[in-house]
Amino acid sequence: MDTFYIVIVLILLSLAALDLVVGVANDAVNFLNSSIGSKVAPLWVILTVASVGVLLGSLFSSGMMEIARSGVFYPGKFTFPDIMMLFLAVMITDVILLDVFNTLGLPTSTTVSMVFELLGAAVAVAMVNIWKTDTGFLMDYINSGKALTIISGILISVVIAFGVGSIIMYFSRILFSFNYKRSFKYVGAIWGGIALTAISYFALFKGLKNSTLISKETIHFIQENLWVAMLYAWIFWTAFMALLQFVFKVNILKIIILAGTAALALAFAGNDLVNFIGVFMAGFSSFQIASDTIASGGTIENLTMDKLAQPVNVDWRFLAGAGVIMVLALWFNRKARTVTQTEVNLARQGEGIERFSSTPASRSLVRNALNIGKIVKKITPNSVSNFIENRFTPAIEADIPDASFDLIRASVNLTVSAILISVGTSLKLPLSTTYVTFMVAMGSSLADRAWGRESAVYRITGVLTVITGWFMTALIAFTIAAIVAFALMYGGIYAIVGLLLLVVVLFVQFMIIHKKREKAVDASEDAQLNSEHDIVIKCTQQIEDSVQKIIEIYQGILVRGIKRKGKQKTHAVTYKMQKNK
Repeated sequence: MDTFYIVIVLILLSLAALDLVVGVANDAVNFLNSSIGSKVAPLWVILTVASVGVLLGSLFSSGMMEIARSGVFYPGKFTFPDIMMLFLAVMITDVILLDVFNTLGLPTSTTVSMVFELLGAAVAVAMVNIWKTDTGFLMDYINSGKALTIISGILISVVIAFGVGSIIMYFSRILFSFNYKRSFKYVGAIWGGIALTAISYFALFKGLKNSTLISKETIHFIQENLWVAMLYAWIFWTAFMALLQFVFKVNILKIIILAGTAALALAFAGNDLVNFIGVFMAGFSSFQIASDTIASGGTIENLTMDKLAQPVNVDWRFLAGAGVIMVLALWFNRKARTVTQTEVNLARQGEGIERFSSTPASRSLVRNALNIGKIVKKITPNSVSNFIENRFTPAIEADIPDASFDLIRASVNLTVSAILISVGTSLKLPLSTTYVTFMVAMGSSLADRAWGRESAVYRITGVLTVITGWFMTALIAFTIAAIVAFALMYGGIYAIVGLLLLVVVLFVQFMIIHKKREKAVDASEDAQLNSEHDIVIKCTQQIEDSVQKIIEIYQGILVRGIKRKGKQKTHAVTYKMQKNK
C-alpha cells in the first residue's frame, strides 16, 4: 500500500480523536444541563455519573451506523482514492465547525453536521468525477432523500419538544407548586416510578438496543409485550422509590435526576459515537479493502467501494479508546462548561446577567404573548386564576441555594426528553438529541415562568440565536465540506498539508478567543457585582443619612415643643400672680 494512504489513515485517526474532544464539549449539554442547573449534587458527582454512562455507552455501542458509510451516498460509485479524499474533507470540516460552535457557546447537532458534511463532500467529489469523465448524473451518486428526511425531522422535533415540555411542566408545577415538599410526600413515589420507567425505556431502546449487552431476543420480546413490560417496570420503580422515600428518607428527586443524567450520557455515547469516529472507521475499512485488493494482485486506482455498504463490527478497542477520550474531555475541556452554561442561563429561574441582547423580533414576541395572556386572564374565572397564581408563587427559601431551577423542573426536563427521544427512535423518526433536550428545557422554563417581563426579550433572543445556528449548521457544513473536498481533489498533498495547518491555526485561535470571552464574561460579572455592591453601599448610606435627619428633625420638634410649653406655663403663672395682686 502506498505510504500516502497510510498517512491519510493516521490523519483521520488524529482528527477523530480531536473530533471526540470538540464533539463531547458540544454534546455534553444534552446530559449535564439538568443536573448542573439544579445543582442536584457536587460537580464531581455529576461528572462521575455521566462518565459511567459515557463509558458503558461507548463499550456497548452499536459501533458503525450505516449513515457514515452508505447512508448519504452510494459508495459503489466512488473509487478508493476518491472516498479517502471525501472522508478527509468531512473530518477537517467537522473539527473546525464544532469548535466554532463551542467557542461561541452554542449547542448544535453533531449528527446534522456530520450528515451534511458527508453530503457536501460527496457532491463535490461526484461533480469532479462527472467533469473528468463527462458521464453520469449527480443523483447517481447521492441519496438525496436522506437530507430531506433529516430536515423534516429537525422541524418536527423542535416544535414538538418545545410544546410537550411546556405542557408537562405547566401541569407538573400546578400539581406540586414551588413548595413541593408537602405534596411530594403523597405522590412522589408515583412520580418517581413514572420518571424512572421512562428513563429505563429510553436507556434500553435508545442506548442499548443495538448493543451486545442485551440480546436481540430480549429486545424483541419486550417490544412485543411493551405495555406489560412498562407496567411491571412502573410497579417496581414506584415500590422502590417509596422504600427509599419513607424508610431511608432519601430525596428521590435527586435519584431521578442522576439516573436520567446517566441514561442520557449512555445514549449519547452509544449512538452519537459514530459522529466522531464513524468517518475514521469507514476510512479504515476502505484502507483494509484496498490492502486486500493489492494483496490479491489488483490495483486501487479504479477500485470501487461497494463493500462499504456491507455491515461491519467495530473492534472494541476503538470503542474503549473513544470512551476514555470522551470522559477526559468531559472533565477537562472548559468549552463543555461554556456550552452547558448557555442553556442553563437561558432556562434559569430569576434574574441575572443576560448573555444576549434585545432584538425587534424578541420584543414583538413578548408583546404578543403579553396581549394573549391578558385575553386568557379575562376569560378565566377569578377562583381559577388565584389558584394557579398560588401554585406558581416562587418559594421564599430555595431547596438548593443558588440553583438555576429546582429539582422538579430538572426531573421534568430529563423525563420528557427521554420519552420523546424513545418514542421517536421506536417510530424510526430522525431526531436530534441536542434539539430535543434543548427545546424541552426552553419549553419548561417558559411554562415555569422563568422568563419574566424584564428578562423574556433576552431569553427569546438567545433561543432564536441557537435555533438559527441549528439551521445554519446544515448549510455551513454542506458548503465548507464541499469547498474542502474540491481543494483536496485538485490540490492533492499540497492541499492536505495546507488544510491541516489551517486546522491547527484555527484551533489555537479559537482557544485564545474562548479564553478572552471567558475573561470578558468574568469581568462583566465582577463589574455588575461591584456595581450592585456600590449601589447597596450608597443606598445604605442614604438611608442612614435620612434616618439621622429624621432623628434630628424629631429632636428639634420635641425641644421646641418643650420650650414652648415651658414659656406658656411661665406666662400663665405670671398672669395669675398679677391677677391675685
